[in-house]
Amino acid sequence: LLDLHVMAAQSSQRRVAAERAGRLIRAKKRRVEVQYEDEGSLEVCGQGGTGWKPERWREQFDNIISMRRDRNAPVDAMGAEKQSGDDLPPKVSRMHVLVSLMLSSQTKDQVTDAAMTRLRERGLTVDTLLSMEEREIADLIYPVGFWKRKAQYLKQTCQVLKHKYGGDIPKTVHELCQLPGVGPKMAHLTMNIAWKEASGIGVDTHVHRISNRLGWVQTTTKTPEQTRVELESWLPREYWIEINLLLVGFGQQTCLPVAPKCHECLNRSLCPFAGRNLKTT
Repeated sequence: LLDLHVMAAQSSQRRVAAERAGRLIRAKKRRVEVQYEDEGSLEVCGQGGTGWKPERWREQFDNIISMRRDRNAPVDAMGAEKQSGDDLPPKVSRMHVLVSLMLSSQTKDQVTDAAMTRLRERGLTVDTLLSMEEREIADLIYPVGFWKRKAQYLKQTCQVLKHKYGGDIPKTVHELCQLPGVGPKMAHLTMNIAWKEASGIGVDTHVHRISNRLGWVQTTTKTPEQTRVELESWLPREYWIEINLLLVGFGQQTCLPVAPKCHECLNRSLCPFAGRNLKTT
């Protein structure tokens, strides 16, 4: 009988201890959760700000402007800025910008420009593309990258433009990104070029590569979208429209993907990548 009393007392003590431990664990969890929420509320780079910016970005930027003074890169003659057409009705002009950007993905400017020329010869409007078979559009835009898929996207996009926007293009990044085959880069560039609005920075492979080489991102970024967020966190908004064309041409002529011409670059003493590259060549 005594043993039973002892066992019952021990069981009660273990139960009380377990309950106390449970309360402690729950309290610890609550404290961790509160601290996590506090950390999550802190502003981060790309969302308004740590206040970080590259130390000598202004010098680097001015040097690139100087190196690009002739504006004779392929993008200057054949990029989306040149596809709008001053003599076109505004709706058609904006549509040409969007189409050229949709074709330009994974495609050289020369190939995109040739495809746009063939489309314009057929009368490039929303109604014209809707009247064509998808195969016919594909033949006209070949050999742009992913030409079959892009022909499908163009047809589907024109249906949306016709029925939802009265033949015009959307006027917000969110709506542009709802169009088939249109992502953030194309959407921001469309806003910049077609609507003259600095909604964000259009970051393609050139802007992404050069920003990382120059140290214009606080930490190395893996995607153009990450680079866009980093750049927008510190670059003054007045340069958001200009920077894409500036860096794309610079990337086509000097800061090449392979064998960049660091020895010719005015930023060779200011660029972390050039410092490493010149030591190994």
